Amino acid sequence: MAQGHRPDRLGDQIRTETSDILAREVHDPGVGFVTITRVSVTADLQIARVFYTTMAAGAARTDTARALQRATPFVRRQLAGRLGLRRMPELEFRFDESIAHQARIEQLIHDIHEADAAKEASEAETDDGDDTAPKP
Repeated sequence: MAQGHRPDRLGDQIRTETSDILAREVHDPGVGFVTITRVSVTADLQIARVFYTTMAAGAARTDTARALQRATPFVRRQLAGRLGLRRMPELEFRFDESIAHQARIEQLIHDIHEADAAKEASEAETDDGDDTAPKP
């Protein structure tokens, strides 16, 4: 039963170590400032999908993806030495779109609250004008 949690534990270890390796040991300027958000490891421990974000946009984001692709064998070798696994999972770097989706949802919620506040303010102004009129 403990086997079910092993992919999660391994994912956390890979996330921590990969962040450290990218920050301290990868000297490719194309990598830039990358944040590892999460790591998803398959149940058979064969593939680790490393999700990352970066402040870069457009072409710079594509350059970062290429630089991470070039650095993948080095990062995998470093991880194998640090984690001491019999077989190190294959690494797949993927841009984490969930952060952008979350920001978009928060913006929509903020816009809805502003629209509601504006509607209430306009209704309050309309109600104040009706108070001066005589009531039948």
